[in-house]
Amino acid sequence: MIYDERERLGSTKPHNLILEDRKRLSITGVEDVESFDEQRIILKTSKGTLIIRGSELHIDKLSLESGDLTVDGFVSDLGYEDNVVGSSIWSRLFK
Repeated sequence: MIYDERERLGSTKPHNLILEDRKRLSITGVEDVESFDEQRIILKTSKGTLIIRGSELHIDKLSLESGDLTVDGFVSDLGYEDNVVGSSIWSRLFK
């Protein structure tokens, strides 16, 4: 199901980001953590795939049940990736 269709049907969780001094990021609406390391975290959210880039990143708190996630470290970039039908995370990472 495409995200726009889920929004239209009202089946998405609220999705919010709070960035404090570029050192602490709180996110709601997290559905899955696709991958993570100290430089990049890739999340599936209710509004699309979110990519967090920075340094010394680590996941402080995670609850997929409530959809809440907290990241500590230096955040240099936040961006959403368009969903590509038939494309796996591995093919997107190794372009």
